[in-house]
Amino acid sequence: MMRRIADAFYTLALTAWVGALWAIGYIAAPLLFSGLSDRAMAGSLAGSMFSVVGWVGLGCGAYLLLFMFARLGGAAMKRLVFWLVLLMLLLAAVQLFGLQPLIAQLRSESVPRELAEAATKSRFATWHGVASVAYLLQSLLGLFAVLGAARGQK
Repeated sequence: MMRRIADAFYTLALTAWVGALWAIGYIAAPLLFSGLSDRAMAGSLAGSMFSVVGWVGLGCGAYLLLFMFARLGGAAMKRLVFWLVLLMLLLAAVQLFGLQPLIAQLRSESVPRELAEAATKSRFATWHGVASVAYLLQSLLGLFAVLGAARGQK
C-alpha cells in the first residue's frame, strides 16, 4: 500500500513540475504579455509565476531524487531519468536564486525607461535571454523525464 502511494506521489510530483513549467512558460506568460498593455505589470506577474514554478521545482525535484534513491539505492544514478531530474533541479535553483533576482534588479534599474541607460537595458536583455534558454532546457529535460518516468520507479 505504501509503495503504491509513493509511486503515485512520484508521478504526481513529476507531472506537477513539468506541467507547471509548460503551462506558465508557454501559455500563461505569453498571454500576459499579449493581453496586458502594461509590459512592466506583465513582466512582474510573469516573474512571480516563474518564482512559484521554481519553488515547485525545488520541492518536486527533491522528492523525486529521494524517491529514486530510496527505491533503487545507488542504482538510481545509473538511470537517465535520475540525471534528467537532477539537471532540472539544478536549473530550477539557478533560475530561482541566481537569474530571477538578477533580472529583477536590472528591471528595477531600468524603470522609468526614459532614464534607463543603454547598458542596463542591454544587460537586462542578455540575462533575460540566458534565463529563457535555461527555462527552455529545463522544460525539454522535463519532457524527456516524463517520457522515461517509469524507469525511475523500477
